[in-house]
Amino acid sequence: YMDMLDRAVRAIKVGKKINLENSDEDHIEVNLRLPALIPDDYLPDVQSRLMLYKRIAGATSSNALRELQVEMIDRFGLLPNQVKNLFRCGELRLQAVELGLSKIEASAGGGRIEFAENTRVEPLSLVKMVQSAPATYQLDGATALKFKHAMEEPQQRFDFIEALLAKLAPSR
Repeated sequence: YMDMLDRAVRAIKVGKKINLENSDEDHIEVNLRLPALIPDDYLPDVQSRLMLYKRIAGATSSNALRELQVEMIDRFGLLPNQVKNLFRCGELRLQAVELGLSKIEASAGGGRIEFAENTRVEPLSLVKMVQSAPATYQLDGATALKFKHAMEEPQQRFDFIEALLAKLAPSR
């Protein structure tokens, strides 16, 4: 019940039609081809790891993710890089929800962003971005944007995707 209520409130806040049966937000995929997990040697208890995965995936704000990070540091010690990656992917998922994206994929040489049916990305700004840097950005049909960019290091990958999502955000 609380999950449905949270989805309804989020939908209303961003002006979406409320659909409690099948929320697109539950299906947002963020895959940067980086280790984004809670390792066994950091938290050996499988049940605790599963609970934390669920809480991270269910976080509805950046503040909720930060509070969870603080809690994990207090309980288990400093976060290993894989866990930091997991939280950064969680942040990207939240941004994807705000923009109406359904998928973010990236690897060392580029990636792809898929737009949900109810995306908030303005088509004109997308066309301008593609026109201004055709070697970097290409439309992939009507529902996706492909990009080419060297991003060998995890930090580079996160930085590029975060900057791209900022560019795609509607101007207020």
